[in-house]
Amino acid sequence: MGDYDNAITVNVPPGRLFDYLADVEHLPAYLPRLRTAHLHDGDRVTVTAHIEPPDAPEQDVTGEAWIRVLEHGTTLEWGAPGPSDYHGRLRVTAGDAPGTSRLTVELHTRQTEGRQVDEGLREALHGIKKAVEGAEA
Repeated sequence: MGDYDNAITVNVPPGRLFDYLADVEHLPAYLPRLRTAHLHDGDRVTVTAHIEPPDAPEQDVTGEAWIRVLEHGTTLEWGAPGPSDYHGRLRVTAGDAPGTSRLTVELHTRQTEGRQVDEGLREALHGIKKAVEGAEA
């Protein structure tokens, strides 16, 4: 079981970053394995991801998740049902420089591959930074 966290500075104002992250349709822009993400039935999200398992052919798989706004403008929580107990929280705060944001992500999973989870978290944060800053241009 593991708890992971990481943070990054993003060169957009906090409200802009939060609004971008709260729109699940943006997920494929910063999570490269995701193909689609659609919100329905309140907080439910259906996602399609492209996977390349080591013991099977690469394929697209569909799954269910949820996302909730805890504090509008600052905090989101998400998770997915299943044996990994995967859930997390992100918080957007003002950055040190005007017009910047600090994005902090906390993640919980029963997966024990700590290095892989840390790398995935860093990849997601850098993907968010690139996508939202690019959308701002």
